[in-house]
Amino acid sequence: MGDSWASSLAARKTMLGNRGRDTKPELAVRHLVHAQGLRYRVNARPEIGIRRTADLLFTRMRVVVFIDGCFWHKCPTHFSMPVTNQEFWREKIDGNEQRDRQTTTLLEDRGWLVLRFWEHEDPVSVADRIVREIRDRPHR
Repeated sequence: MGDSWASSLAARKTMLGNRGRDTKPELAVRHLVHAQGLRYRVNARPEIGIRRTADLLFTRMRVVVFIDGCFWHKCPTHFSMPVTNQEFWREKIDGNEQRDRQTTTLLEDRGWLVLRFWEHEDPVSVADRIVREIRDRPHR
C-alpha cells in the first residue's frame, strides 16, 4: 500500500468516500430552513481571505452555521479514537478541533454569529434554532 495514511485499503476507501459537504444532516437542516423562507449560501467562505467554508451562510445577517461531524470534530458524546494509526488520527482530529476554535473566534471577532451543531442533533431543533437566531438578529 506504500506510504498511505490509511492503515488498510479498506480504511482508505472508507475515508475517501466520506463527504465533505452535502451530508444527510446538512441536507435535512437546509431543507427545513429553506421551507421557513430563509435563503442562504452553501459551502461558502464568510469573507475573502478566510480559508474556512460554512455549511450555511447568511451573508447579510452575518450568521455562519457549521454542522460538525461527530468523528472529524471530536464530539464529546460519540467520538472514539480509532484503534489503528492512533498517532495520525490524534494529530488530525486535534488539529480539526483547534481549527474549529480558531474559526469561531476569528469570525466572532469580526462580528459574525457562529452557530455550531453536531451531526447527531435533531434537524428540526437545529433548523428552529437557526431560524430563530436569524429572525431575532437585528438587520445589518
